[in-house]
Amino acid sequence: MKISRLAAAAAVAGSAVVVLASPALAHVSVQPEGTASQGGYALINFRVPNERDNATTTKLEVTFPLDTPLSSVMPEKLDGWKIDIVKSKLDKPLEVHGRQVSEAVSKVTWTATDGKGIPTGYIQQFPVSVGALPEKDQIVFKAIQTYSNKEVVRWIEVQADGAEEPEHPAPALALAAAEEGHGHGAAGAEDSDEKADEAGAKDAQAASKSTEAAGSDSDGTDTTARVLGVVGIVVGIAGVAYGVLAGRRRSDAAA
Repeated sequence: MKISRLAAAAAVAGSAVVVLASPALAHVSVQPEGTASQGGYALINFRVPNERDNATTTKLEVTFPLDTPLSSVMPEKLDGWKIDIVKSKLDKPLEVHGRQVSEAVSKVTWTATDGKGIPTGYIQQFPVSVGALPEKDQIVFKAIQTYSNKEVVRWIEVQADGAEEPEHPAPALALAAAEEGHGHGAAGAEDSDEKADEAGAKDAQAASKSTEAAGSDSDGTDTTARVLGVVGIVVGIAGVAYGVLAGRRRSDAAA
């Protein structure tokens, strides 16, 4: 009886978790793979659930903020989806790799090419590589989700500090503090890559020298073994010859 009661209680608790968690999973959100740090680059995923029983999600439009523009926005190719990228002029150009960048990506749109899109009860991830990330606590994107029945849901409401989550919250990407020693932006990333390459080259040279030394020792060992083997063979032949001659002398003396 106790076991059955515990099982029933666990089932009720589990269903409560599902019911409580479902509203939080019902809206479009954005999450990084790993950590998204200020001044760095990251791969982020826009997670889009289909919460309609009678329609599929066929389009997603994501607006990128131009008050903190990103110099690099590269969506990952997805089978069954067409990707359109829109760039806009910047009021203040960005300096990237020593050159001026006067425009940045302002919108990315994914459209289902097969007309099916995201079916009921599924979540689709739309990955995008972005950077350099601004020195802010978060980036807020605005997303528009379109269903096959022409219904449009606008996930554009920005949550105020200390306020409850709005009905249609805009996807927000939390940014961690910049990592020490990694620098900011593309220049820091390039410096780190160059240092890593130099270290790798040194390790490769050291490994090559170690291999050559090991090979030299091996060659020396092989040569010594061969010499000793030849000497042993010669000594053996000499011993046999001496034995034969000694036997003949004894035979002659006896005669």
